Amino acid sequence: MFDLLVKGGTLPDGTVADIGIRGDRIAAVGKLEAEAARVIDATGDLVSPPFVDPHFHMDATLSYGLPRVNASGTLLEGIALWGELREIATVEEMVERALRYCDWAVSMGLLAIRTHVDTTPDHLRGVEAMLEVKRRVAPYLDLQLVAFPQDGLYRTKTGRQNLLRALDMGCDVVGGIPHFERTMEEGAESLRDLARIAAERGLMWDVHCDETDDPMSRHVETMAREVTRHGLGGRAAGSHLTSMHSMDNYYVSKLLPLIAESGMTAIPNPLINITLQGRHDSYPKRRGLTRVKEMQALGIPVGWGQDCVLDPWYSLGTADMLDVAFMGLHVAQMTHPLEMARCFTMVTETNAQIMGLPDYGLHPGCLASLVVLDAGTPVEALRLRPDRLAVVSKGRLVASRQRNDARMRLAGRPETLRRRLN
Repeated sequence: MFDLLVKGGTLPDGTVADIGIRGDRIAAVGKLEAEAARVIDATGDLVSPPFVDPHFHMDATLSYGLPRVNASGTLLEGIALWGELREIATVEEMVERALRYCDWAVSMGLLAIRTHVDTTPDHLRGVEAMLEVKRRVAPYLDLQLVAFPQDGLYRTKTGRQNLLRALDMGCDVVGGIPHFERTMEEGAESLRDLARIAAERGLMWDVHCDETDDPMSRHVETMAREVTRHGLGGRAAGSHLTSMHSMDNYYVSKLLPLIAESGMTAIPNPLINITLQGRHDSYPKRRGLTRVKEMQALGIPVGWGQDCVLDPWYSLGTADMLDVAFMGLHVAQMTHPLEMARCFTMVTETNAQIMGLPDYGLHPGCLASLVVLDAGTPVEALRLRPDRLAVVSKGRLVASRQRNDARMRLAGRPETLRRRLN
């Protein structure tokens, strides 16, 4: 007897199987004939582990237009706008916006998010707000908080002190932004400092690294060295890495093996990287996405991140990780069938690996979290970004919708046209 039975779904590897759930765990996978208190018919539908976003800014989400619109569309104007907003936003306001976003995310099958929380202001209201959000959503969404010194670890008098305070308050991950320090030397020193903090506290480390068009911004080299020095391995992630788009190929041929040797991971954010980068170019205009396929060829885990939704940096967004992967697929030119399938894996299994999520997947003993999509395969899901017919989180059905078939009546043609075109 199962509490919940998902019948006849197609798994990402093409296997057709039933999934039996007891409590908050997957109890069995295969051809199952047992009774269940509730049955979800997934025949012909894709059943996937939940989507995972390893890079987001939830303290700023859904604030687009406050205190005004980012007129230039640049990263620096967005940071300046956020610098104003964080001083007037209340804890209650940030909690309310973040909870609305989390509801949206869950409806899209996004059940784990790593969010960077600005630790620059002494009041740390953003940290207080995100800790409260984490507590409230814990029954159905896993939220990791990164203590993120948005203005730089050393650019403000209390930057380092506030990061440590945020970690003491309960943030899970050490952040950083070396290219925003006053000098390249201070940026490198901030990385050495942050790596020690992560190692001493036994925490993960996720750095906004080289988010710039400057080909001489090479902090990822220092980061990889510190990851190796402290043995952080997969606990460390370099986010954005957009300068690699502009770097000399010879230098990159040295850099990528160093990154691979360290065991660190990488998180490009295609929607935002191609929007914010290249703003100072005329033509040809750079788009700033890092070297995804080249890193993957060396075995470096690379996952797609959302980064922003309706905030000072990005005026769009839907909390749909398939949108993120769809854009990444195009910009990284990952159009081979195996590469497209890999893009789906990047927003599920790879991102779960980057976040260190325990018991993730669709195997017996894993946490019973999954999503049923109105698509037949991962590549079809990327093409259509289809409806999420059912979302199960920790054994509970938390979101569902009716299949939305389109109907057409044309002379000499069948009456019904399925929304999913096989």
